[in-house]
Amino acid sequence: MPTIKRKSDPCAIRLVQRYGGIFDRTYTDFAVEPHNIRLCLCMNGLAPHRQYGRMYSCWLVILTPYNLPPRMCMSSEYIFLTMVIPGFFNPKHLIDVYLEQLIEELQNLWHVGMMQDNAKNEIFTMRAALMWTVNDLPAYGMAFVWSTASVMGCSVCMDVTRAFYLQNGRKAWYFDCHRQFLPRTIRTVGTKTHSLRIE
Repeated sequence: MPTIKRKSDPCAIRLVQRYGGIFDRTYTDFAVEPHNIRLCLCMNGLAPHRQYGRMYSCWLVILTPYNLPPRMCMSSEYIFLTMVIPGFFNPKHLIDVYLEQLIEELQNLWHVGMMQDNAKNEIFTMRAALMWTVNDLPAYGMAFVWSTASVMGCSVCMDVTRAFYLQNGRKAWYFDCHRQFLPRTIRTVGTKTHSLRIE
């Protein structure tokens, strides 16, 4: 069976640095309590028996706490496998049925959050917040019911994208869309030789 190897994720460190402060300023009561947990949801599908010629799909749903030091966030001791979605087919748009119980438990941790500390023999309130999700584009489309195969495949750009449909096939074309994020001072951005359309 194939294994998933994870190393320290610099993307996780950037997410905590960029958006952690915004969340703390919005929910100040959550930020002051040291027991509260910030979580990240990771989803990925794999086919464990593909090498043997069997069609079988297995989706892993993983929660990782992000209020640890960055070197500990992606270590195997702190990655929690919360759910395995097995089946002969890809769950596609039915993945929310499988995630419903996890969402209910996360909402319960956000609103109620009662825990017991056995070492100190006291009851305290520990809340959990799902800060973000990390997944590939097909899993993003399934989890959030977003069409990632059209010209508005990017949920950040939406209709401001430079993608367009080809005339003879109606396929989405994303050629040179990455250049819209470059500064206008770069010489190749304004030239006609590097694009199919006149900007």
